Amino acid sequence: MNPHSIDTRHGTDNQHSFSNGNCLPYTGVPFGMNYFAPQTNGDNGSWWFNPRDHVFQGFRLTHQPSPWMGDFSYFVLLPYNGSLKEESLFHAQSSYRPDESVFNPSYLEITEQRYQLTTRLIPSMYGGVLTARYTQPEANLLLSLPGKYHLRIEDAHTVSGSIINYADCEDADFTFYFTLHFKEPLLKETWLEKAGDNNVVSFSFGDIEEQIVQFGTSFISGTQAKLNLSREAHWQPEDYLAHSNAQWKDYLSRIEIQDRNAERYSTFYHNLYRAFLFPQTFYEKDENDQAIHYDTLAKQTKPGVLYTNNGFWDTYKTVYPLYSLIAQDKYEDMLEGFLTSYRESGYLPKWLSPDERGLMPGTLIDAVIADAAVKNIRPDLMPEFLEAMLKGATTQSKQSNYGRQGTDDYLRYGYVPATYHESVNHTLDYCYSDFCISQVAKQLNDTATAKHYKKQAKNFLTIFDPKTGFMRAKQTDGQFKEPFNCYSWGEDYAEGSAWQSSFAVYHDFKGLIEAFGGPEKFQQRLIDLCNQTPAFDVSGYGFEIHEMSEMAAIDFGQLAISNQPSFHFPYLFNYLGKPEFAQPLIKQLMTQTFNDSFTGYPGDEDNGSMASWYIFSSLGMYPVCPGSGEYVIGMPLFDQATLHLSNGKSVTITAGPNQEQHQFVDHIHFNDTPYDALFFKHEDLLNGAKIDFSLGTVPRPKSYTAEQLPFSV
Repeated sequence: MNPHSIDTRHGTDNQHSFSNGNCLPYTGVPFGMNYFAPQTNGDNGSWWFNPRDHVFQGFRLTHQPSPWMGDFSYFVLLPYNGSLKEESLFHAQSSYRPDESVFNPSYLEITEQRYQLTTRLIPSMYGGVLTARYTQPEANLLLSLPGKYHLRIEDAHTVSGSIINYADCEDADFTFYFTLHFKEPLLKETWLEKAGDNNVVSFSFGDIEEQIVQFGTSFISGTQAKLNLSREAHWQPEDYLAHSNAQWKDYLSRIEIQDRNAERYSTFYHNLYRAFLFPQTFYEKDENDQAIHYDTLAKQTKPGVLYTNNGFWDTYKTVYPLYSLIAQDKYEDMLEGFLTSYRESGYLPKWLSPDERGLMPGTLIDAVIADAAVKNIRPDLMPEFLEAMLKGATTQSKQSNYGRQGTDDYLRYGYVPATYHESVNHTLDYCYSDFCISQVAKQLNDTATAKHYKKQAKNFLTIFDPKTGFMRAKQTDGQFKEPFNCYSWGEDYAEGSAWQSSFAVYHDFKGLIEAFGGPEKFQQRLIDLCNQTPAFDVSGYGFEIHEMSEMAAIDFGQLAISNQPSFHFPYLFNYLGKPEFAQPLIKQLMTQTFNDSFTGYPGDEDNGSMASWYIFSSLGMYPVCPGSGEYVIGMPLFDQATLHLSNGKSVTITAGPNQEQHQFVDHIHFNDTPYDALFFKHEDLLNGAKIDFSLGTVPRPKSYTAEQLPFSV
């Protein structure tokens, strides 16, 4: 797959009140330490780029994982000609033609119409190169530094600097370092050193036709930034491009699609690109080529790998299960990085940007660990991971951004009481984490721990109300909180109502079905979930949040595929032995709510999580329960897909006949043998497989044995 066919503006047409992905058009190497994107409106907060704007304010070096998190360690580079009435981005900005610009993962190229100046930016892991082709006199480069900065002219070709700006961090002086090397010399400046706050600085080069700026960056020191640059000092721009292209071709070729529908083919690869952006690399290599990183808590440099910009509440569901198949080497490195976070903070990470932000319920990195454990990924790390998981499950941190919230009360009551915000989601997430602990303990032959946490994983039953069929907040006296409105968002529920939050029992749907009173009642509830208006009550928030608007826009009832809590809903019919209910629903969700345009997502994409939902679903399987080692069978979208697994083997998936009217799976062959289970096992896929889906226009209902249904405790 050629990365030049990817338009990084996919999913970037957004505003704070409505999300079509809330993505940014990132150019960088996969999992890069830095990303780059054009800034079109720096006064618009976190929404500083829109694909429909025709204003170019410069190339922004950014570390923004989400507009809701904000950016840190960023600055803007803008080539320009002539003199400015006032030295500012506003006075230097230029119009540009979006349709004539290049937005792809490997490089950016933009022509500034005001100056007839074409600039190309190509990234590397720790730096990059900017080539500006000037056609007018007085060539300049404007550097916008929105924060506390320091600059020093080292010589006529070199400027070093630093910037302090962050959304939040344990270290108030968390600093980003950079060094710029100009091929053509600077005109002699009247200053050698500058420092201040929120400023723009111009560098002048005289009447030149081309300037090549190589740069290195670091979170560690100015010396490290120079070391990072020195490793690429001999590169030409074409070398940067060759390295960036090679990395993207490697990752994008790990799944090969064959299909007659060009738009769906394109949509798949745009999503695959998104799956390899986060988490970002947060470590560097010292002079001995050993991994080092900056510890924001200790405020010092330490050995080891580290990653940042990832919210596990979003990504555990889809991103890491995808890596377990096609990017295991990177998954292994990330696990080591997450263990570094635990060693330095005392708790496993929840939302890193750049360090622990403590957002969203639960400690769902537990699922990332459990999924690795059952798939035999980094077994050497599992004893320490189990120790870390147990600490999070039993010890309440004095700092609210670390570990579980309401830990002591959860252990006392078996649920998180309604006195805690989003108590229902906390309770359900802790139950699932308890299951994940039991799975890791089982892998380590710790029978007592496995048995205890498997039992505790049933705590979801403490907040299930059989009268209403919903998970409900409970008071400390054991009574359900009143009054109850199943459409009310917020307060007891995270980014949803009881409809979106009552099915987060990934590890034990059999137990939930029994609590409902049997399969027929549970089936009716799933049908009711889908076959109703997307109603919502705003009382919990007091206003309409964007997730409500997005659910209403797609009109799939209460199935808010626009947000992570609903990702698994269509697949729940499999637990009833009724996959024919799921198959057309999954196909419609893929074809109606995803595309390859600026508005390509039904809601926040969130660090690869929604992109990976689409990838898995289009392949015909989905990891409903990470930590089980299973993928629930769905509805394949493409004529053929080949996964090149990390172990060197392949899984080939075919589907046919495959027209719009073929909305049902008639039967499946696995390695030329009839296959009747409603899930695939990870271990079977790793052996290499040929999976043939025969599709049909009408359903063929079947009866399934208990062994053929997906995993439940």
